[in-house]
Amino acid sequence: MTKGESDLSYCNAAPSSLSSSCFSREGRQELPRQEQRWVQYFSNYASAQAWFIAEKRLEIDVLGSIAPGARASDKLSTQDQIRGTPNLFSRTLSCCNLLLSLLLLGLSPAPGAQTNPQGVHPEDSLSLRPNDALNRAAFDHFYNLDYDRAVQEFAQVLQRHPDDPFAVNHLLTVVLFRELYRMGALNTGEYANDSFIRTAHRPADPKVKQQIQDLVQRALQLEEKALNANSKDVEALYARGVTRAQFATYTAMVERAWFSALRNALGARHDHERVLELSPAETPAKLIVGAHNYVMGSLPLALRASVTVLGIGGNKEKGLKYLDECAQGTGDTSTDAKILLVLFLRREHRYQEALLIARGLLQSYPRDVLMALEEGNLLRAAGNNADAAAIYRRVWQGGREGRYDGLHYEIAALSLGDLLRSQKDYANAVVAYEQVKEAAQPDPEVLQKADLAAGEVYDVQGKRDLAIKKYQAVLATDPGTGFAGTANRHLKERYREE
Repeated sequence: MTKGESDLSYCNAAPSSLSSSCFSREGRQELPRQEQRWVQYFSNYASAQAWFIAEKRLEIDVLGSIAPGARASDKLSTQDQIRGTPNLFSRTLSCCNLLLSLLLLGLSPAPGAQTNPQGVHPEDSLSLRPNDALNRAAFDHFYNLDYDRAVQEFAQVLQRHPDDPFAVNHLLTVVLFRELYRMGALNTGEYANDSFIRTAHRPADPKVKQQIQDLVQRALQLEEKALNANSKDVEALYARGVTRAQFATYTAMVERAWFSALRNALGARHDHERVLELSPAETPAKLIVGAHNYVMGSLPLALRASVTVLGIGGNKEKGLKYLDECAQGTGDTSTDAKILLVLFLRREHRYQEALLIARGLLQSYPRDVLMALEEGNLLRAAGNNADAAAIYRRVWQGGREGRYDGLHYEIAALSLGDLLRSQKDYANAVVAYEQVKEAAQPDPEVLQKADLAAGEVYDVQGKRDLAIKKYQAVLATDPGTGFAGTANRHLKERYREE
């Protein structure tokens, strides 16, 4: 293995052999050195049962299939057993999942678009691969959350450049993020803590899942072909790192397969570290390397020391520095780096810096309702509740006026209600929650959250009859969700504010 190559390369052979043999029992007779170190590490902190449960997760191959030795139900049972294991592994799993998902959300916004940091319209400063005029419009639609148009345009680009892995990755990205948005999994407010780990969003469309897997395999075929011809092909290494990052996002956010996602995220990092070794001026490669450094550098001290011994450590300051270099550059991933910086700086309580970046993004992409909401979230986190409320109201009004056509701007009403409720302004909180259903097609999950919250507020106010109606509305929307379970409990016993 040459310096800088991924320790995970054994699971990324020629695409024709991308099968469960990578992680099958037969394929584990001779575990790579890094896997042996993982076994030794977890045996120090966890019971043997916990390790083998965790190790079963590694039977998921690069395309997410289950190995022959594992049952389809093993995914869920494995997660449940891990959660119940009383050791360091279980205590740190929640933190690792949170940080991994923060990394994954930022790894893949788009692999080839960037904006001018001086505020010039992004279309005047893009540097895109492949060189196709339609890419500019497609990325503009993508960052403005106009996913349907972006899918159509990237598909046309791919038709004209069928052998370009960058074209495949562009379409892969927008298909994946359109589905994540439909699932309700892109609300950045959930990632400020670990609540997203317990939140089950709507399941992905099986046809879309297959499309994503097909695009991953198509991209890998092109990348591996180029790397077989020249192992130092910088563009192929870069493209493969992006593909691995996209698939890591998919396995974590759609399949909830954390170990498989981590393996692919590590592979993405190693690919882009190799790019930087071969071409130090390739600043876009610092996005994934920087994000991974920040995430690994944010782990609890004991765990961080252990993973450093395994050769996958990180440094928060270095990570943020790399991301800032990406954000300030005019190469690939400038916009992506800015999105990540907003998320990471918020976790560092550096709200003013995050606000500055978020507002710059909104100038370039005014239809990005998620970033518009994030401005309010940042203000609230910074303690500027009045300004946050004003932002939520502005987003809501903009949605009513058609600025966010087809997007879920009703999240602004829910966020405003939560803010007012935290201030014990119950009357106005209920008004905000009631606004959610006024949107043309409110997201069912957002609607359930609003009805549940309104019911709880009514209970606090002593208006039991109105509370019951709201809990019944939650059940009517979808009786099978966690929100419905909470509503059922409140129907049996009145909610009491803690």
